[in-house]
Amino acid sequence: MKLKVHEIFYSLQGESTRVGLPTVFVRLTGCPMRCVYCDTAYAFSGGSNMEISEILLKVAEYGAKYVTVTGGEPLAQKDCHALLRSLCNAGYSVSLETGGAMDTKAVEPRVSVILDVKTPGSGEVENNIWGNLVHLKTTDEVKFVLCNRTDYDWAKEILASHKLAEKCTVLFSPVYQQVNPTELAEWVLTDRLPVRLQIQLHKILWGERPGV
Repeated sequence: MKLKVHEIFYSLQGESTRVGLPTVFVRLTGCPMRCVYCDTAYAFSGGSNMEISEILLKVAEYGAKYVTVTGGEPLAQKDCHALLRSLCNAGYSVSLETGGAMDTKAVEPRVSVILDVKTPGSGEVENNIWGNLVHLKTTDEVKFVLCNRTDYDWAKEILASHKLAEKCTVLFSPVYQQVNPTELAEWVLTDRLPVRLQIQLHKILWGERPGV
């Protein structure tokens, strides 16, 4: 059972409610989507085929508690589910970053799913699987990456119509160097939204370098 792995690295979690925590990232190769603001296009191809046992050995080298499986789109590889189960069985606190165009119903229940709901500005809104919102657990998180005020208003409507804040943590994130975080903060406060404003910590610390 092998997966195409682009990179495995150790860094601080830059997003989600785990922001700032030392984390091992397992970045799988490939993604069916092409978001206009994508910052990991380098992971669309390349990488190495690795057995799950090899991945676990590499992850263990860092001695971290937290592991994030990301991409690309990790669920585009069918054996991702087996990897997630294996990481949980090994005692790690595991999160999965998924773009929302793949069904999350079969994801290991011990995994915290960070579900990126694609906005109109992303160019991929039509690929959202809305049924994924039904499967949300209290330990999951929904993320909206916002390109502009139109995206914000759209996300606000989805937040209300699906009562997302009653299900799990909801994150509003500005596209890096495209939406002013202060302006987004003012929108959230003015509308009294029950969301968490998220700024990508890793980009503040290291810019857009891969593997950090």
